[in-house]
Order: sequence, then structure tokens, then C-alpha cells
Amino acid sequence: NAGTEADVYISIYGEKGDTGSRQLHRSPKPKKFLKGQTDNFPVEAVHLGHLYKIVIGHNGLGSGNGWFLDKVVIKDPITDLDYTFFCHRWLDHGQDDGKIARELTVTDSGPFSGRQELRLKSEESWAAEKWKFQEGNKLQFYNRLTRGFICLSPDGKVDALGDKKNKYGKGFFICFY
Repeated sequence: NAGTEADVYISIYGEKGDTGSRQLHRSPKPKKFLKGQTDNFPVEAVHLGHLYKIVIGHNGLGSGNGWFLDKVVIKDPITDLDYTFFCHRWLDHGQDDGKIARELTVTDSGPFSGRQELRLKSEESWAAEKWKFQEGNKLQFYNRLTRGFICLSPDGKVDALGDKKNKYGKGFFICFY
């Protein structure tokens, strides 16, 4: 449920002006904006010079209109430069902060852009998983060697012997193979 069927729009801003709002609808793929899919869209415009921001969003219409946007890469055919705009957020009335449009600034190219993307993905992962570590929850990992559970308590205690009688444990059950 990370894709969208809504109409998606983008405005691109550069040192020489902007494109205005443009609908992204001409894609070589029959279904656009699916989860895990990379879509490409041609956008015709005068050369804007160095790009510095975009505004991207959707109209919120259609079933399953919420959309998780990882990033946007704009390839400038004149300068042969790539401009990367990291998002790593939902565009959805019912998720995140409820916004269906985002203003994104360009990420500097170079060795730190990879680090920034890694940091954003780490924050995203923690936001999705932190509920497991709330007070009262206990994580249990099944140990195939001992056929028992390794239990992690909220106070930081680890029970490495586990309870062999408790087939499914209490709390969360995660198996590693």
C-alpha cells in the first residue's frame, strides 16, 4: 500500500525560473507509482539552470491514494547533471503528518549524499519499528540450536535460555534462519 492511483504533479525550481505544476502522466510503464517501482517521466521545459527545489504531490483522489516517496532524481540533458531530492516520507492524509504534497530541496552530490540517504533510511526504519520497544513489550527470538527463546526485556535484560515449554512465547515472535 505504498503506491498511488492519484494524479501526481511536480513543479521544478531552478535559478532561471520554474516549470509550474506539471502532471506526471507519460510513462513507459502501464501502471505508474507502484510500490518498489521506479518510474520515468519526460518533462518539457526551458532550461532552468541549476535546480534547487521541487514541489511534488498528488490530488488525493482514487482508491489507495496514499504514496510513500523515496526520492526523485532529475536528469538535466543539457548539463548531463543529476539532481537528487530525497523524501523518504508519505504523501497521504492518513499517514505521517497528513500532507499530500512535499517541498524537497536538492541534495548535494558527492560522498555525503549517500550518507544522508542512509541516515534518512535509518530514521525511517526506526520510525516504523520503534513501537516494538515501547514499555511493556518483550521481544523474543527463536533459537533453533537450543529450541528455545531468547527474550529481550524493555529494561535491557536478556534471557538467553528462554522457555522451551512456551512454544510461541509471549510478545513478538521473530525467527532468524
